[in-house]
Amino acid sequence: MSEDQAKETAAKEPQTQEPKQPKETEPQEPRQRRKAKGAGRGIVTGVLSAVVILAAGGGVISAASLMPESSGGRALEIPQADVPAGHALGVCPEPARLLAGTADDTDAQFNPVSQSAKTLLNAVVLSNAAGTIPGSAIVSLGGASIAEIAKKPTSTPSPVVGPPVLAAAVVSDRPVASATVTGAEAIGNEQASMAAHLNYTATDGDLRGEAATSCPQPGNDSWLLGASTALGRTAVLNISNASGTPATANLDIFGAKGQIQVAGARGLLVPPGTTRSINLGGLAPGEAQLAVRLRSSGGPVAGTIQQSVLRGLTPGGIEFLAPGNAPSNVQVMSGVDIQDPAAVKALGVTSGFADASPALQIAVPGAADAVVQLRVMGTNGERPLPNGGAVTAKGGSVTTIPLDGVPAGNYTVSASSDVAFVASARVTRGLKAEEAVDFAWSPSAARLGSQHIVAVPREGERFLSFGVPEGRATISLTPVTVDGKVRKTTTSDIAGGTTAMVKVPEKVDDVVVAGYIVSSAGDAAYGALVLGQAGRSDISVNAIQDGAAGHEKIPVTVGY
Repeated sequence: MSEDQAKETAAKEPQTQEPKQPKETEPQEPRQRRKAKGAGRGIVTGVLSAVVILAAGGGVISAASLMPESSGGRALEIPQADVPAGHALGVCPEPARLLAGTADDTDAQFNPVSQSAKTLLNAVVLSNAAGTIPGSAIVSLGGASIAEIAKKPTSTPSPVVGPPVLAAAVVSDRPVASATVTGAEAIGNEQASMAAHLNYTATDGDLRGEAATSCPQPGNDSWLLGASTALGRTAVLNISNASGTPATANLDIFGAKGQIQVAGARGLLVPPGTTRSINLGGLAPGEAQLAVRLRSSGGPVAGTIQQSVLRGLTPGGIEFLAPGNAPSNVQVMSGVDIQDPAAVKALGVTSGFADASPALQIAVPGAADAVVQLRVMGTNGERPLPNGGAVTAKGGSVTTIPLDGVPAGNYTVSASSDVAFVASARVTRGLKAEEAVDFAWSPSAARLGSQHIVAVPREGERFLSFGVPEGRATISLTPVTVDGKVRKTTTSDIAGGTTAMVKVPEKVDDVVVAGYIVSSAGDAAYGALVLGQAGRSDISVNAIQDGAAGHEKIPVTVGY
């Protein structure tokens, strides 16, 4: 063949294109409760697993991409990568302590609280369906052993056939004097179901009252509402790092007039196994309403705010402010106990008592204003609100909405908007200015699903509050007693637009109750634990936390 003929033949043949490379994307991020699975060895295991998956997947896809594509193209199935189940963790803050030093000090210094103050830790760890309880323990934030909950099982049991056989391990009313970590190992690549709860009470001193928190799982992004640095108000942000990796925390602080720019809110180093306490009065003094966004790089952290009030010489209450739901178009808060509205109004006009009344607080992260529709649902149905419950919350700031005129009772508050926001509801107790009063904040709760664990203290008044905004839901309650037995389940059918209150008994089958397994079916339901003390104005409200993550996968797309 001549050279000209060869060129003509080549021109008529179809040209082979370079194979198209698959677009490289990052793996989808799992939900917030899984961000903190990597304390200590869990982080290393998760990272190494991801590296192995990507390396193996890259080899397969790279080899496939060397083959020419057909003219119509060829879709490649995105591989699903197993997410290794890590430790379930609950990080409890330090017991409440009285702040010492000047208000403009950023790093908090503390004095003893009182002679009657006590801080008790409760923990419940649930078995898997085969009745095997995961290895679990309570340690100090620095790693020192405090209590063993359950020994590590010697073998992984076979999957159970038939109904599950549940058991539990319990630590009840354990005194603690420092920040603690409650951890439970995974079984069969499923995260353990567990809960830890810290309860502080005092009958004397400036920090008189009750403060409690469902110890949060660490994460890298959380919101805390309800803080105040106005006269007589003290807010201390405690940032705890339970991982083996240094964490660098950054704070975004929002007030009534917008975001507050302060240099000391960036680059806060929190070494492994330590708590860093930040006096918010040194960063944003004189602010009656504050929202704090806590973000960290490196190790995940757990954040709570110790908020206290002192009106002259009269104690005004103490609470641990815990993170609520991430910004969303719908936020729901249960456990909102409202006192007699006339008496609350009379107390509120007294000097220094403007914040001793029920209210909803909303923070809008973005620049756009949020038109929020509010609903207040009691045990007998929904209550009317001024202007039909429509309010406007300014973008980039914090708005407090009084719940004036709502009759006394127990309520669930629902808020919705076309703009994402975060929310929390203030609850108050006590109606006399000359006597000690107390307050609580009910953060927005996660929608209830299956097998949420709630640990409860032994003493005091204890209620479970459930709200169903729409439709109808069935709530299943299974008591867990201090002997580790899972007792008989009861169910409650709750109509939409109502709130149901369930009193926690002292004992079931003559054994002290240590906690509950809570499940919900049907339409969306939300719950909270409401605590108090008989004959006192003590009050604390804790949202029921999300349940444990099961075996999960994430899509992984790789290329070269």
